Amino acid sequence: MTTPGLLAAAPELAATALRMVQEEFPNLLRVHYRRPGEAPYRPRDRHPAFYGSFDWHSSVEMHWVLLRLLRIAPDAVPAGDIRAVFTEHWTPPAISAEVAHFAGSPGDERPYGWAWALTLVEEAASWAAEPGAPVEVRAWAATLQPLADHFLGALQRWLPLATYPVRSGLHPSSAFGLLMSLPAARRAGVDGVLTDTAVRWFAEDADAPVRWEPSGSDFLSPSLVEAVLMTRVLLPAGVGPWLWRFLPGLADGPLFTPAVVSDAGDGQTAHLHGLNLSRAWCLRRLAAVLPDGDVRRRQLLDSAAEHAAAALPHVSGSDLMVEHWLAAYALLYLDPAY
Repeated sequence: MTTPGLLAAAPELAATALRMVQEEFPNLLRVHYRRPGEAPYRPRDRHPAFYGSFDWHSSVEMHWVLLRLLRIAPDAVPAGDIRAVFTEHWTPPAISAEVAHFAGSPGDERPYGWAWALTLVEEAASWAAEPGAPVEVRAWAATLQPLADHFLGALQRWLPLATYPVRSGLHPSSAFGLLMSLPAARRAGVDGVLTDTAVRWFAEDADAPVRWEPSGSDFLSPSLVEAVLMTRVLLPAGVGPWLWRFLPGLADGPLFTPAVVSDAGDGQTAHLHGLNLSRAWCLRRLAAVLPDGDVRRRQLLDSAAEHAAAALPHVSGSDLMVEHWLAAYALLYLDPAY
């Protein structure tokens, strides 16, 4: 299902994502030197599938934007151009090179990039599983599947050894990594370790320190992302008691006001645009678990709309530090299926 807001935004989101995934420079390529000559000559030498959008995880995010929009709003986006990019980027040798890199650098992009890679593969796999799915979609899903196989295996090895969560509003966020990885893990039948880890880390949490948010470079709300995760892993009867214990202020009105972005050219400060959109997405998802007549539902949706309005105008036409990734969070908020 698409909404008028999503359809109106789709051309801009797609145009920005198309430009970004093909823009190799500038690029923040992380190099772990073990010996001379470890740095590749250029980003696409290491990441032939996901070399654009300034960094690897942002490239994966923006490919997801394109795939999702092609699936749900094909008439509102340049479908031919998107297919051409996928044909160029998603080849078996390119995906094999991506997997080989992460096999040799097992902690790289953990958990944020892993989670977005799993989200991308799940988008392709769920579309491919639909009756009458286009042949090209089934081919994309098959080509991308080794990424999911690798990162799901990596999660199963890592999570039992991860004693404590990272309660961050940045890429190391444990709650966000679990939340975005869950659908792919459930498709593969290996979600038990993710669910068990979420319960082990978060089930006893209470009275989230929302007054401490945000930190100056957050693009996620630690409290809201954790809350949304737990609505996905707890039994339905346990969601309400846990949520009111964790966020008791939900009954008192908005938890947050939109963050102010004073310098979009500063990569860390620019994250606050994403914070506003990811808060909007989380608030909408929390509203969905409340009964229709619950006054808190309306409050959450109103707060979500206020946060989104502060950030959506900056998805394109802003600084590269914003443009190379913000469309993904805009789509998370605008797409009612997420």
